[in-house]
Amino acid sequence: MSVISKITPAQCRAARGLVAMNQIDLAAGASVSKNVIVDFEKERRTPTKNNLAAIQRVLEEAGVEFTNGDAPGVRLRKKKR
Repeated sequence: MSVISKITPAQCRAARGLVAMNQIDLAAGASVSKNVIVDFEKERRTPTKNNLAAIQRVLEEAGVEFTNGDAPGVRLRKKKR
């Protein structure tokens, strides 16, 4: 898992966009309801620690790398040659 400890709703939305993943597929992969994803991305609620970790894991396994520091963001992980 990345060194980032907690992803933000904006990072989640951006990460899904980078890998063309819809909310339903993310929810299924993380074993959470679609409403958990929708509410998190709309900043209505924060998922439990375990659910947030599962969401991050699914996105990372799809090729997303979360960045932290002064400018939190997301990018596609470089493919190994």
